[in-house]
Amino acid sequence: MSGRQLPIILGLGTTQTLAWASSYYLPAILADPIAHDLGVSSNWIFAAFSASLVLSALLGPRVGRQIDLVGGRQVLSLSNLTFAAGLVLLGLTSSIPLLLPAWLLLGIGMGLGLYDAAFAALGRIYGTAARGPITGITLLAGFASTVGWPLTALGLEKIGWRDTCFAWAAAHLLIGLPINLLMLPAVKAAAKATADKPIKPYIPIDRTMILLAFAFAAAWSVTGAMAAHLPRILQAAGATGVQAVTAGALIGPAQVIARIAEASFLSRYHPLVSTRLACLTHPIGAAILALAGGGAASVFAICHGAGNGILTIARGTLPLAIFGPENYGYRLGLIGAPARMAQAVAPLAFGLLIDTMGARILIVSSALSLAALLALALVRQQPAGPRAV
Repeated sequence: MSGRQLPIILGLGTTQTLAWASSYYLPAILADPIAHDLGVSSNWIFAAFSASLVLSALLGPRVGRQIDLVGGRQVLSLSNLTFAAGLVLLGLTSSIPLLLPAWLLLGIGMGLGLYDAAFAALGRIYGTAARGPITGITLLAGFASTVGWPLTALGLEKIGWRDTCFAWAAAHLLIGLPINLLMLPAVKAAAKATADKPIKPYIPIDRTMILLAFAFAAAWSVTGAMAAHLPRILQAAGATGVQAVTAGALIGPAQVIARIAEASFLSRYHPLVSTRLACLTHPIGAAILALAGGGAASVFAICHGAGNGILTIARGTLPLAIFGPENYGYRLGLIGAPARMAQAVAPLAFGLLIDTMGARILIVSSALSLAALLALALVRQQPAGPRAV
């Protein structure tokens, strides 16, 4: 990671923290007060949120292709405007017919402005040297929940949920938009690429693409489920309420420490090595929890958080290392779409299973993690056959 890269890493790390805090992490704090004011069940809020995640998944390949053509500055700047519009509409919401388009706008913003788009932007700038910057921005944005949840909760207490939405919208316009416009460099030949309007490249959905898409979908379904249900699962395993909350607070630091490890000694190895190791940590933590009971809740949280921290980086670095920078954004969107959809469906699916399985749901999540590991074990460091152009 060079000094010339540092301003872009700091800028994108800041805008990614803002984007995640004001979209993906918003319902955890605001779902109940919004539902109370609208006189509906909070399930409506989470249903709209899930729909927004599905929409962002569907937009992924198109967004990636656009970044391949013109770079990330225009796309990420547009994400700030879209986030701001969605948050303003959410703050003005008085009924379900307004709630749904607000979250759909936020879904478009997430498709334009979360990790996959930022990774694609870094790939367009740095090519095969993007691994370090990708790790850098995930290291900073790993604190999105640590920063976002307290700020959203403080806003809810002091100014109410509507003005909190307006405040996040203002942050996108006053902080996120200027950073993306001023810090991200213009990509050479972007104007020519736009004028030429080249045809969409043919990227074969080959064995390696399928294995990577499956691995990330399986792993991120576990991530989505644990983000929604971790305290409930830990208490079902015998942890007290205090132990469950304490364990949950350790996930963020565990992610950051794992990303530091990825940026230091693990960076010497192919990303397949760290990704395979990351798929093992959740099952190991689950086994310790099953053997030791609720007192090991923190150990499980640390294992899960460490694996999740590396998997986030791997979504960007592994396709880049295997396929190279050509059409990287478009390929990233194709590989990431199933993972985003799985992440949208997992909270509901796991919630239904927990009602009947209790803590044994960790058997399911561990099986998914091991299935991802098996898929990655079948991936070659370089795909067979010629690469499509």
